[in-house]
Amino acid sequence: MESANQTSPVTEFILLGLSAHPKLEKTFFVLILLMYLVILLGNGVLILVTVTDSRLHTPMYFFLGNLSFLDICYTTSSVPLILDSFLTPRKTIPFSACFGQMFLSFAMGATECVLLGMMAFDRYVAICNPLRYPVIMSKAAYVPMAAGCWAAGSAASMVQTSLAMWLPFCGNNIINHFTCEILAVLKLACADISMNVISMGVTNVIFLGAPVLLIFVSYVFILATILRIPSAEGRRKAFSTCSAHLTVVVVFYGTILFMYGKPKSKDPLGADKQDLSDKLISLFYGVVTPMLNPIIYSLRNKDVKAAARNLVFQRRSSQGW
Repeated sequence: MESANQTSPVTEFILLGLSAHPKLEKTFFVLILLMYLVILLGNGVLILVTVTDSRLHTPMYFFLGNLSFLDICYTTSSVPLILDSFLTPRKTIPFSACFGQMFLSFAMGATECVLLGMMAFDRYVAICNPLRYPVIMSKAAYVPMAAGCWAAGSAASMVQTSLAMWLPFCGNNIINHFTCEILAVLKLACADISMNVISMGVTNVIFLGAPVLLIFVSYVFILATILRIPSAEGRRKAFSTCSAHLTVVVVFYGTILFMYGKPKSKDPLGADKQDLSDKLISLFYGVVTPMLNPIIYSLRNKDVKAAARNLVFQRRSSQGW
């Protein structure tokens, strides 16, 4: 009987989260909830102004609207689950719901990587080939580019999630994470995961390495073009058109590199502290970064600020304020 119990298939997972630090759960519940509301408000306003203001009907703001919608989808796929885990004593999630959440989170993350690369290409064309910009980045080009980002991210997620679902899970069902993060789930499989590891490595090269290379090459050409502009005011204006995107890229990829690039501690006490820090860093990646994106773009972009002010003014006028 004991042997049968040990090999019975897993029907649900237990999310460990911050169970080892119960005093932090209530504090982080309030913080994450406030951040999530800011994400919904900030990105919602950005989507609204890019849709309603005709001056923002350009490729750059079309991509920005997609980025804002993506951030809302990404956080909504995980934050409600995280908030619930902070309040629920037994933090369980059904098998199918776990892989559904895994698919959505992975798809949104992969899509954002590619989308940031497309946004860098858009800035490259705008600054390095301004006369050809309307032709190269026409609506017939930038709409399929954005759609391709979503399709590529969803396809990659479908492959990785399907490979993970086909693995047998038996015995241990405790996920040492806030959500069904794919690497944390793979550790629980009672089978060889070498194929999953190889597939994840290939996916990382495509969805992390290729966009980073595109962004790097684009900004090398952008910098070279800006430095050739004779006037300081011209250089400032040219750089201001891509400074917000560059800031978002640094925050997004900087957090990923810090999460997965730092060495692991071999000391048990140090490992416990590192485990807590890894979880908090994953929260930063999953919540703080989407919260910063609309703030960065609104603070560093006069067009967005003007469109937001016009939207508020029109709303007050319509209500007779």
